[in-house]
Amino acid sequence: QVTLIPSGGGLVQAGGSLSLSCAASVGTFSTYNLGWFRQAPGKERAFVAAISRNHGINYAESVEGRFTISTDNAKKTVYLQMNSLIPEDTAVYYCAADAGSVYLYSDRRGYMYWGQGTQVTVSS
Repeated sequence: QVTLIPSGGGLVQAGGSLSLSCAASVGTFSTYNLGWFRQAPGKERAFVAAISRNHGINYAESVEGRFTISTDNAKKTVYLQMNSLIPEDTAVYYCAADAGSVYLYSDRRGYMYWGQGTQVTVSS
């Protein structure tokens, strides 16, 4: 059983920064694809960023250049650094993990394990 525990998030003004963390209780952390997704009110859960177990990294076009995903294998933690935040970034953010194929690592269908969401609110 995999457990993902997120932290971070909160309220920030537009142009500000926030950092999200997600600690994973897994066996071999480096064998997992890790992703961040977000869900705004009335919208479907959408891809934000992901890092595959073979070190591929992908970002949604809307966050490219502003967000950075990273991992710390020793701490079994995946991070999402969010800079230059805009009101459209307001959503509940979810971390996800899966030990399956890398071909779906940017797709929510590729993830079996999900953390509880954490709210990010960007005021204008």
